[in-house]
Amino acid sequence: PKDFLEYWNKHSHAKSTTKIDAAGSIVPADFIAEGVDQTRGWFFTLHAIGVMLHDSVACKNVVSNGLVLDKNGNKMSKRLGNAVDPFETIEKYGADSTRWYMISNASPWDNLKFNIEGIDEVRRKFFGTLHNTYAFFVLYANIDGFKYAEADIKDRPEIDRWILSELHTLIRLVDESYADYEPTKAARAISEFVQENLSNWYVRLCRRRFWKGEYGTDKMAAYQTLHTCLLTVSKLAAPIAPFYMDQLYKDLTLNTSLESLSSVHLTDFPKSVEKFVDKSLENKMWKAQTISSLVLSLRKKEMIKVRQPLQKVIIPVLDKQQRMEIEAVSDLIRAEVNVKEIELLDDASGVLVKQIKPNFKTLGPRFGKDMGLIAKQIQNFGQEQIQKLERFGELLIEIQEKSVILTLDDVEISSQDIPGWLVANANGITVALDVNLTESLIQEGIARELVNRIQNIRKDSGFEVTDTIQVSVLQNLKLQEAVLINMDYIKSETLTHTLLFVETLNEGIEIEFDDIKTKLLISK
Repeated sequence: PKDFLEYWNKHSHAKSTTKIDAAGSIVPADFIAEGVDQTRGWFFTLHAIGVMLHDSVACKNVVSNGLVLDKNGNKMSKRLGNAVDPFETIEKYGADSTRWYMISNASPWDNLKFNIEGIDEVRRKFFGTLHNTYAFFVLYANIDGFKYAEADIKDRPEIDRWILSELHTLIRLVDESYADYEPTKAARAISEFVQENLSNWYVRLCRRRFWKGEYGTDKMAAYQTLHTCLLTVSKLAAPIAPFYMDQLYKDLTLNTSLESLSSVHLTDFPKSVEKFVDKSLENKMWKAQTISSLVLSLRKKEMIKVRQPLQKVIIPVLDKQQRMEIEAVSDLIRAEVNVKEIELLDDASGVLVKQIKPNFKTLGPRFGKDMGLIAKQIQNFGQEQIQKLERFGELLIEIQEKSVILTLDDVEISSQDIPGWLVANANGITVALDVNLTESLIQEGIARELVNRIQNIRKDSGFEVTDTIQVSVLQNLKLQEAVLINMDYIKSETLTHTLLFVETLNEGIEIEFDDIKTKLLISK
C-alpha cells in the first residue's frame, strides 16, 4: 500500500538504506557502510533477502569500515584504559576537525591508529590555514569594498591563471575520488591545495597586489581569484566538514550577489572546466616551487635567514624546454628565495660533479637476483651516463646479454658541494647556492630586518594597514649606514613618511637582531 511505502522509506531502520518503489520493487542503495565484523551478519544477509524477495541486490557498493585502534595499534577498551571518549573529543576539537582527521589519515576500510594529537594538527594546519587565508581576504576586501559586483576579469596575470588551473584540476580529482568512494584521496588533495598552493604560494606571492595601489583591474583580479578558490573549496570539502564549510560559504556569499542559496549543502557540486586547466603553466610553477624549496632548505642548513639577500643561484638545465620553463618563473623564484640572480647552465660538468648510487628498495623487487650486478654497474656510471638518465628519465644498460631499462626511481643522484656554494637535488632538478655575503648584501639584510620589526610594531600597536607613519630610531652606526642606503625601500614597505635617527629616545620599543640593538618609536 502507498501509505506503507511512504512509512518504510521515511522511517525504516537507520542501517537500511534500501528503498521500495511504487510497484513494490527494491531500489538498490548506491552504497552502504558498516564495520568489517558485519560482513556476513549484515552485508550478505541484505543481499540474500533482496534476492529472495525482490530478485535484486540490496546495494551497489559496500564500504567496509575498519577498526579504530589506539595510537599504538591496540584495540581500544575501558579495561586497558586506552579508550577515547568521542563526545569529549568533539567538544574540545570540533566535529569537523575530528572527522577530517579520521578520513584524511586512513581509508575507511583500513584500521585507524587514533592519536588525539593528530586532530590538533589537522585543526591547526588545515582549518587554521584555511581560516587565516579567509581572514586575509576579508581584511583587504573590506578595506577596498570588494563585493564581486564587477564582471569577471578575463585577462588575468599568470599567477591567477595558475591557481585557477590547479583549482580545476583539484575539482576533477576530488569529484572522481568521491565517485570512487575514496574520501581519503579527496581530503588529502584538498588539504594540499589549501596549504601548499593557495596559502603558502599564491597568497604569499600576491600579498602586495591586495594592499598596494589603487582598486584597479589587477587588484580586482586578485580578489576575484581568491574568492573563487575559497568558495570552491567550501563546496569540495563540505561532505567531510559540513559545519565549517557551511559557515565559510555563508560568509563568502553574504555581501555578494553571486549565489543566493542559504547553505553550501544546497549548491551544485563544482565542475572542472577544461579551458581553465593549463598543464604547461602548472608544470612551470611546480618547477618554481621545487627550486624554491631546494634553495630554502640550503638556507636553513647554513642558518642564513630568508630576509638576508644572497647573490646567485646556479641551475643546470637538461634541455631547451626546461630552460624556457625556469626562465618564465625566474622572477618568482628570486623573490621567493631572496637572491639577486639566477644563472642557467646548459653544461654544468665543469662546475658540478654528480654522484649516483643504487636505490635497493626499487631495484630488488624489479630485478631480483640481477640486482647486485645492476647496482655494481650503476656505481660505475660516469658523468655522461648520469646526465642522460636525468635528462630522459630512463637509461638502457646491458646485463649478461640482457637489456635493462633503469629509471630515476632506481637511483639516488646528488651533487658535491663546491667551495663557497651549497648544492641540493630533488625531482631531477639541481641548484647551487652562492652563500658568500658581501657588505652590500649584509646591509640590505639589515634593512629587511628593520622592515620586519616596524611591521610587527605597527600591527601590535593597532595601526590600520593604510596608516602612514613616522619612525624615530635610536642611533646605531651600523644600522644607520644600512638604512641610509636602503631608505626608499624601507619607507615603501612600511608606509613610512619620515624616518629619523635620534640621539635619545625615552619612549619606544627595544628591538634586537643579529648584533644590532636599538629602540623604535612609531607614530601617525
